[in-house]
Amino acid sequence: MKPLKSPDRPDVRRTIGAECVANGAGGLSRRAALALGVGSLASVIGTGASAAEPVRLVALGDSLTAGYGLGPGEGFVPRLQKALRDGGLAVTVANAGVSGDTASGGADRLDWSTPEDTDGVIVALGANDMLRGVDPDVTRAALTRILDRLKARTIPAMLIGMRAAPNLGAAYVSAFDSIYADLAQARGLVLYPFFLDGVVGDASLNLADGLHPNPRGVDVMVRGALPYVRRFVESLPAGRS
Repeated sequence: MKPLKSPDRPDVRRTIGAECVANGAGGLSRRAALALGVGSLASVIGTGASAAEPVRLVALGDSLTAGYGLGPGEGFVPRLQKALRDGGLAVTVANAGVSGDTASGGADRLDWSTPEDTDGVIVALGANDMLRGVDPDVTRAALTRILDRLKARTIPAMLIGMRAAPNLGAAYVSAFDSIYADLAQARGLVLYPFFLDGVVGDASLNLADGLHPNPRGVDVMVRGALPYVRRFVESLPAGRS
């Protein structure tokens, strides 16, 4: 596997800095608009028909979730939602991805990124921690804080993992890569081990920066994550509102 760029490279630092744009709120408003549309349709049909409420997911992540550098409908969240619906699941997926965010940043904004009516959260953070060389203990603690808070709010979660670039050194790779499997095993969570599986290192699947997937790369990501997200959705308790 071709290694990702090291965090001490100036071009990587510039890319990360340019990404720091909070665009998750737009995804949340789209989810609300879709829910409103479902309600309007039900009122038109009338009381004789009962349409099942869609499962409401939130994808909490960074630029890989937000769809950095991609056009409308090309990012991970809209394509995941489409794939789930094409597979027969009534699901909405809100985009709570913020480009440049770390796991600690995600933990800090968790509550306002996750409305009370959320049925489940896909936690996909850690890529920027790795690129910046953040202490894996800090990343582990932040993800633990996210999972603890969701548990306290009785909102189920699943994890999408990240892997460290080999050029960060064996000790860092070992400490970082173990975070996701450890947390998932300890808590009985669904885990998709590597968000960029099949994409990293393949120039034909990435934007020119070599860090972010192009639309073809997003399709690979969705295909990889789909069975795990589907299992998560099917495990959610019925009747949550």
